[in-house]
Amino acid sequence: MSNSSLSTTFDQSSFIAAIFYSILATAGLFYVNLGGAFLSAFVDGLGVERDIAGFIVSANKYGAAFGALIATFIVKNVEWRKAVRLLFIGLIVFDLISTQITSANMLILVRFIHGTIGGLSVGIGLSIIARTYNPDKIFGMLLAVQYSFGSIGILAVPRLVDAYGQGALFATLICFTLMTLIILPFIPDVDSNNETSTTKSNFYQIPLSGLLVLSLCCLFLFQAANMGVADYAFELGKDIGLDKNEISNLLTIANFISILGGVLVYIIGIKFGRTIPLCFGICTAAIFTYLLHYSDNVNNYFIANTMTGIAWGFTIPYLLGLCATFDKFGQMAALAGFISKLGLASGPLIGALFIMTQGFSFIINLATIALIIALLFGAYVGMKKEN
Repeated sequence: MSNSSLSTTFDQSSFIAAIFYSILATAGLFYVNLGGAFLSAFVDGLGVERDIAGFIVSANKYGAAFGALIATFIVKNVEWRKAVRLLFIGLIVFDLISTQITSANMLILVRFIHGTIGGLSVGIGLSIIARTYNPDKIFGMLLAVQYSFGSIGILAVPRLVDAYGQGALFATLICFTLMTLIILPFIPDVDSNNETSTTKSNFYQIPLSGLLVLSLCCLFLFQAANMGVADYAFELGKDIGLDKNEISNLLTIANFISILGGVLVYIIGIKFGRTIPLCFGICTAAIFTYLLHYSDNVNNYFIANTMTGIAWGFTIPYLLGLCATFDKFGQMAALAGFISKLGLASGPLIGALFIMTQGFSFIINLATIALIIALLFGAYVGMKKEN
């Protein structure tokens, strides 16, 4: 049976198709869904300090941002299924190489390359979702899928790293990529009417506007703030006296509960517009990020991580959906993917610069301020677009 016939197995608007689209847009950046377990694996498996681990994680994510930027310029003309197949094979190769590296500096370089390949695949995946009939709902499913698999990873990876070293981390990433390769032929094609109809003369053009720039700034600040805190969640847990298994269990439960954010978006879509849900999500994230100041209490630590997770899963689909409204070819969704990865990378990098000298309190305050600014940007753009 040909790939083209397999791709018609599921209707584009079906629940299974939404899951498959979500996995497609997750595979290249699955390590992000491991949260603090990814960073902590380098601290425990490679034996580096927290700041060096932060630089490794940031290199991976800056590579992803670079790859997503490239995707912005090619998504209108690329044969997406062939492209992502090659990219997934590249991800597996560089994960295999990573298992053999013990030098932090070399790992930074290799993970940057890995990130670039993954960012390309995610950018293409986001552009495909943007060209479906109901992108906001599938973006909601995307977050639900990411949290679901991320929860399993957070539970398993610390234990695997303890038993087998950092190679177990990369083996986990390889398994997820292989799974995505298996389902790739079954992912429905987007409507041919939504495929590229542009000429090569505007192939490299990105139609920017003031509202789009503010939307992208909102997305960047939201991602940087959340990931700047989330990537150090494991280390924060250690500082309040929890052991790795306790932290892993708490964050796994928090991640599973956080699936509710994406599921809620999948259910309600844009029945209430985008502005109200967007502002509610960012405001919730800001409140519970600030409450991490009081996470010396285990219950507060758990509640703050759970609520920021729900807010992240609820808000990102609306931010991506908002950016997708600025064009019909998926190019702005790919550009949003670039900005998103830039935020994901910048948060841990800023954290790495201050974690050893200023501590967690400074990072939490910085993240809270960034979320308040993001709230202002998001509210303004949302109201303008809906009016």
